[in-house]
Amino acid sequence: MYLIVQSPHLNDADISALAALTDATEYAQLGAGAVRLRAHPSTPGIALFCAARNLDFAWVPEQRQLASVGLVAMDMDSTLITIECIDEIADMQGIKPQVAAITASAMRGEIDFAESLRRRVGLLAGLDVAALQRVYDERLRLSPGAEAMLAAFRAVGAQSLLVSGGFTFFTERLKERLGVDHTVSNVLEVESGKLSGRISGPIVDASVKAEALRRLSATPAMQGKLTVGIGDGANDLPMLAVADVSVAYHAKPVVREKTTHQVDYCGLDAVINLFVR
Repeated sequence: MYLIVQSPHLNDADISALAALTDATEYAQLGAGAVRLRAHPSTPGIALFCAARNLDFAWVPEQRQLASVGLVAMDMDSTLITIECIDEIADMQGIKPQVAAITASAMRGEIDFAESLRRRVGLLAGLDVAALQRVYDERLRLSPGAEAMLAAFRAVGAQSLLVSGGFTFFTERLKERLGVDHTVSNVLEVESGKLSGRISGPIVDASVKAEALRRLSATPAMQGKLTVGIGDGANDLPMLAVADVSVAYHAKPVVREKTTHQVDYCGLDAVINLFVR
């Protein structure tokens, strides 16, 4: 079994201490800020050591090869990108605190997602659609390491799925920008150049996210391949449960508790080091 330890601040002293703590029989540097040690998963003290130093760690089976990944499915808001798009749209309407509070409650699993989305979108009624472009241009930023992660998966032939409870306005632009293969998200209804306050068509909720991953993973091209799911909120849990390898990215506690791995300090490129190359 491999122990993977990663952090933007990983230093030689940390690595030396880890080698001593684990009595590692093998050591390899995985680029800047990441190290792989061959060790026994029953080694005590690893979690406490890493928590005290803000280090991400994961136990990775030696047979889990990067080349075996066939599909990576990602949430968008606060995962592939750093913002919650609906909160930033609301800011254009001067109601960000009200909408953000509903968003946060839904992500913690306290409110049904579909109902929370209807309530939030309803508050946006009357906003000029041009505000969406402003959010994309002025506020949307990729999470650190997003492009590197996608490039690494693409290099081994893996497909990508961006599946979001957010909106097609953003997912389709990210699809073109990043070369994402598949997208599934909600459509904001527009009337006379303004948001109507309604979703057009069925709502993309947790079950739809999971079904999108399940459907793509069942294709002939995916036979014998691993699927990877990455998300941060309660609405991602059914999708993450479908994936062979699930990653909680800077996630809520309810998500961290139910995933294969957790990335709390690093960027998305840390996901690549959870596979053997």
